[in-house]
Amino acid sequence: MKELNKIESVCPACYQEGKVQKIDASIIEDDGKVWIIKECAKHGSFKDIFFSDADIYKKWMKYEVTGTASPDVKTSIFNEPELYSEHKSQSVLTNLLITNRCNLRCSYCFMNAGVSGRVYEPTLEQIKELMIQARNERPMGSKAIQITGGEPTVRDDLFDIIRIAKDVGFTHIQVNTNGLKLADSVEYCKRLKDEKVNTIYMSFDGVTKKTNPWIDQCKKAVENLRKVNLKIVLVPVLIGGKNLHETGKIVRYALDNMDIIRGVNFQPISFCGRVTKIKDEKRNLQRVDYVQMMEEIEKEFNGQISRDDFYPVPFVFPISKLIEMLKGETQVEFTAHPGCGGATYVFFEDGKPLPVTRFIDVEGLLEFVKKQSKKKGPLKKIRVASAFLQNLNKFVDSEKAPKGFDLVKILKDAAIGGSYDSLRGFHYKSLFLGSMWFQDAWNLNIDRLQRCVIHYTTLEGIVPFCSYNGLGYGDKIREKHSVPIKKWEEQTGKTLKEDLRKDVPLT
Repeated sequence: MKELNKIESVCPACYQEGKVQKIDASIIEDDGKVWIIKECAKHGSFKDIFFSDADIYKKWMKYEVTGTASPDVKTSIFNEPELYSEHKSQSVLTNLLITNRCNLRCSYCFMNAGVSGRVYEPTLEQIKELMIQARNERPMGSKAIQITGGEPTVRDDLFDIIRIAKDVGFTHIQVNTNGLKLADSVEYCKRLKDEKVNTIYMSFDGVTKKTNPWIDQCKKAVENLRKVNLKIVLVPVLIGGKNLHETGKIVRYALDNMDIIRGVNFQPISFCGRVTKIKDEKRNLQRVDYVQMMEEIEKEFNGQISRDDFYPVPFVFPISKLIEMLKGETQVEFTAHPGCGGATYVFFEDGKPLPVTRFIDVEGLLEFVKKQSKKKGPLKKIRVASAFLQNLNKFVDSEKAPKGFDLVKILKDAAIGGSYDSLRGFHYKSLFLGSMWFQDAWNLNIDRLQRCVIHYTTLEGIVPFCSYNGLGYGDKIREKHSVPIKKWEEQTGKTLKEDLRKDVPLT
């Protein structure tokens, strides 16, 4: 057993008792795997998997970077202890929870929706203020927002909320949904498209009814969204013993529909919300790490997609710095901890998946971009463009590349244009394949938490995703700003039961 790093975490047993207790922890390598171990003076020791392949862990950790401090991101709320003094990353994506109501009752739900006994549903005026709060965040206002729940489509004023998001200046708008409403009506999908929603972030836990009881509705939603050309990212929650074995088949379904499905963002189960109080044996059975996910994809595609094709989120950080240098203004920084997630891009050529890493030297290319981002002096924009024209082809194996693929044009446009928008042509010809494994009290690494780039804008301020969900901050915020179900029903003339679908299983 070898200690790789000393970290800080929290005690999961203290957390189950209602207290967030900071404790020392270590990241260790044992038998080719990487674990988080920690000990509480009161509750003893805990051990949880981090990476079940130590080589992948070491590869990913090389890309850790530190971003610009974000003074508006809360490091604690109410009377919770301050786990760290300063947040180290800005908001790449802002989550806005518009309701905890839902038309389903999924067992793993972050929100614990429908069983809290209270309804959380901010008014349109509050929602606008929450959006403005995110847009005014220092050092750079958030540009991308995900409208989420609960199930946001249960709100009759969802389209008003989308319009407010555009009005306050968000340039990328996602709607996070289970897809049932979208399966019901192509007209509803058209309205989302007409309101300039950029992406539908849709639950998709498997390709069979056993793993995904709503598979028929999911497929119908895909067809309806195709009719209106509104792009989709599939979001499977991976659970050991439940649907992990269908990981590769989900990727295959996405590849078969990549004209409308732009990506798959796997989310290994996080033990929060409804599944906070779970026995160790069951937690260990259901726990999924990145490597297990990759292994399933490798098996499905016989190594045509492998773990070596994936790189962590901060791998692309040099692109942000290059654009920042060219434009002379702060850009979105992908400075999440390497353990927060990773991805690759997969093309489809001659009926086979082709990861971008198979025809581009991505490590050499990003090192080249990093060097260009450090250029100073007069005419630097012209000098960068010249360097791109002269050198980019060195990183591409044109014989293996997809037909018509022109990296020089794509990256030259991005460099000269100074905008991520120039990279859209690359995205639309490939499938984004990634994973974000959100933390819980068992595997929390405070260094990861303080580098979080996905934040909630709340009535108590801007809160990192993994403290909002993984440490229960969201529960406390919703409790303070919600009303009992009976009172909500009296105020609205509705009943919570009216939300529930009667034509599909609820869980």
